[in-house]
Amino acid sequence: MTTGTEQRNTEQRNTEQRYTEKRYQVLIADDEPIIREGIRDCVDWTALGMEVADEAEDGEEALELAVRLGIDILLVDMNMPIMDGIELIRRLREERPACRCLIISGHDEFAYAQEAVRLGVEDYILKPVDAEQLHAALSRLGQRLDEENKRAAYVEQAAEQIQRNIPLLRQRFCLEWLEGQHTGKDVMEQLAFLRLPAEAPVQIGVVRWPAIETRQAIMRENDRQLFLFAAENIIAELLEDRPHVLFREANGLIGICLWQEAPETIGASIEQAIGRYLNIAVHTHVEPNAGGLEGAIEAFRVCRDRVYGESQLSPLVRRARQLIQEGYADRELTLEALASRLQVSTVYLSRVLKKELNDSFVTLVTRARIRKAVQLLDSTTLSIYDIAERTGYDSQHYFSTAFKKAMGVSPVQYRKGGGVGGSVSDQE
Repeated sequence: MTTGTEQRNTEQRNTEQRYTEKRYQVLIADDEPIIREGIRDCVDWTALGMEVADEAEDGEEALELAVRLGIDILLVDMNMPIMDGIELIRRLREERPACRCLIISGHDEFAYAQEAVRLGVEDYILKPVDAEQLHAALSRLGQRLDEENKRAAYVEQAAEQIQRNIPLLRQRFCLEWLEGQHTGKDVMEQLAFLRLPAEAPVQIGVVRWPAIETRQAIMRENDRQLFLFAAENIIAELLEDRPHVLFREANGLIGICLWQEAPETIGASIEQAIGRYLNIAVHTHVEPNAGGLEGAIEAFRVCRDRVYGESQLSPLVRRARQLIQEGYADRELTLEALASRLQVSTVYLSRVLKKELNDSFVTLVTRARIRKAVQLLDSTTLSIYDIAERTGYDSQHYFSTAFKKAMGVSPVQYRKGGGVGGSVSDQE
């Protein structure tokens, strides 16, 4: 099996080989044929990893050839007809900036050399050309090009590796962030780098498979990972196209960051789907986040506390709570109707809800309705009458009374105050 280190070494060797085998394309530009011929014949181009792609007798022709042929190195005379060497280099900087220029000139003038330096010319050789001097200059230039190309290739390779690993990097970042290892500016930079929304998630969730903690010693690691991976796939499918990241703690806890609000019943839907397809029981809690980047950390803590607390609840109570969360808008939702659906007596259901949740049936229903009402007041322009109807109340008056009792202000005052009021407990 190939290790990660071996793969990286292979990719590095391939990168180096790709660029060491490349032959740099050279263009000789001089208006004297005998000079061009002399330059072409006095250099061992193959030994330098280069080849002469073409020749030009004036600056205009040289510019056209350099662009069309993708020339890497231009050997250029200063005095040429139509367009001189300096103007050619200027134009080349605009049209093919990657091309490197080496001047071969009969003029040993400071003004030429000064302008050549300003234009980034690699070297300045005087005629008559000394073969060894030219070879040495081209060798240095070839080495610089090799280094630049290798550096560019490594950067490209690193970018490709990052691109391949973006999902893993997102998972690791979200886990570290929600565990408090990243704050403030660092979080925003990471969100931008990982191409995630530049804002805090609107919901945080946690899915726990309690059985894995008791079975871990006897369950094969492959099976454990397979179940967790399958659970993540089910969760991702239920979240559809909503921007989200799923991540996993070392103990198998699955975390959820959601940048677009999912339905209130998403937690129950996750539990039901995983139970149906994988035949395992999981505990899920999804917490709204209105506290920005720091609030997401607190929401994650609440989620973890809740799913670990779930193990203390009986299946009957969890199912009753789920049905209340799903059916709060039904005006016919009564303790009798719920008990009948769960096939237990009303007395027993009332007693067990009070014992395990420390709340009555009426309190649980009211809390679910008021929480939804707060959401609608915050996020919609629906009338108070419509909100009352959508949250299961018979009349606007009854709704307003219940809302004020829970929140400390009426629905109208709450909306006018921009959400100022009490808070609805989430402990159902």
